[in-house]
Amino acid sequence: MSDVLIPGARDVRGTLEEPTDEPRAIVVACPPHPQHGGSRSDQRLVAVSEALRESEIACLRFDYGPWDEGTGEREDVRNAIRWARDGYDGGAAEDLPVGVFGYSFGASLALLASADTHPDAVAVLAPTARLADDLDALAALDSIDAPLHVLYGERDTTVDWEPIVERARERGDETTALAGDHFFLGNRDQIARVVGAFFERTLLESV
Repeated sequence: MSDVLIPGARDVRGTLEEPTDEPRAIVVACPPHPQHGGSRSDQRLVAVSEALRESEIACLRFDYGPWDEGTGEREDVRNAIRWARDGYDGGAAEDLPVGVFGYSFGASLALLASADTHPDAVAVLAPTARLADDLDALAALDSIDAPLHVLYGERDTTVDWEPIVERARERGDETTALAGDHFFLGNRDQIARVVGAFFERTLLESV
């Protein structure tokens, strides 16, 4: 585990977790809303990170810079993806495949940032369709050409996830329903297994 300062105009710091052996891919993990306590220490992100390490995939969990109504935070995600692609090699001779994972606010930002940074795979947990008029995660789906997996809670009434799931199904993307609300108490291990397996298939089997 090591600390990382993400290059860019904002102060963005992260925690990089690497497998024991040389990593075969890297995933950027985006936390939930920072004004509601979201951080790189979120237990859903930590569980996914642990599952990825077991699959020889490094994981960068990070904290957003100063609050900027979602716009600066989207740029934080973009910069983290760029760092994972261009600034990290994990000792590999060639560039590693890059995945993006996000939860809640971070899930919507993962979709928005992936639309123009084009990672190799994207998995999102409980995304909301729109953060603001100019932060439309639903519209961003149309610009994502990588494999996509959307996980959602069947009893989640906190965010507007239904349009994202409907569009993902129309596109032929993977979706997984979880028997829980927005906080997924008791679902952490299942989330880690599903997300870890998705990134194994999409990032490793094509290498």
